[in-house]
Amino acid sequence: MKVTEAASPFLPLCQRLFPTKLAGLSVALLKATALELAILAGHLLLYPSGITQERRTGPALPSPDVAAQLPTEAKPPVVLLHGFIDNRSVFVLLRRNLAQHGRQHVESLNYSPLTCDIRIAAELLGRHIEEICERTGHEQVDIVGHSLGGLIARYYVQCLGGDTHVRTLVTLGTPHSGTRVAPLMNAHPIVRQMRPGSAVIEELTGPAPGCRTQFVSFWSDLDHLMDPLETACVEHPDLLAQNVRVSGVGHLALPVHPAVATGIRQALDIEVSGSRTAARISGLTVA
Repeated sequence: MKVTEAASPFLPLCQRLFPTKLAGLSVALLKATALELAILAGHLLLYPSGITQERRTGPALPSPDVAAQLPTEAKPPVVLLHGFIDNRSVFVLLRRNLAQHGRQHVESLNYSPLTCDIRIAAELLGRHIEEICERTGHEQVDIVGHSLGGLIARYYVQCLGGDTHVRTLVTLGTPHSGTRVAPLMNAHPIVRQMRPGSAVIEELTGPAPGCRTQFVSFWSDLDHLMDPLETACVEHPDLLAQNVRVSGVGHLALPVHPAVATGIRQALDIEVSGSRTAARISGLTVA
């Protein structure tokens, strides 16, 4: 999948000043940085609207007779989980995109900004998921987690038995193997848990035989919060996982960019299979 835009007017100058590969990278980096700043500005405006939990307006649990008549192809609810020092407002565009393409039940969850332990946050997520399943009559949900949200969801799935309730987990710029960025933030306990070699990261590298959840991880080659970049990939012998490289966007753009939203929809539409020959999603290039 490729999204193209008008060529930057500075491209000829960059090509004269830098070697071809470096010029291409410099232009892509400049465009990605400009996009990140624009998204950050917009997100700061929307942030107050997402501080409180959204109102739950899902359907009541159907009676057994009605539940038996529900179409088997009905898509499960989608749960959106934000990243560190963020809230559900980051998913305004993605939520609208999913709803426009047939996802009738999408919910955005907030975890407390005072959260200091990924394990506790994962336990609370599990309670939310069980409540959503009970309220909607679905046995499973799909989760889309951005950054820390993806790590919390993975811990729930892999270490707390959440694979019984989560069909597909899509992560966006999630430090699955830990990130070394911003060492000055180590004073925060949850940041320390996102470091390579932390107890939480080590738990996630442990055996996970029979895990039923399908993982799809979107990682960007311009993600300034992932160090190394490949930490946003799921690499585990026991997990059914696919890693999708996104070129041309940064960390904040992953839950916002329409090309990534298309890839997320494709990931959620993949049928979970016990084999590792499920349909694949090609890389995303945002020029």
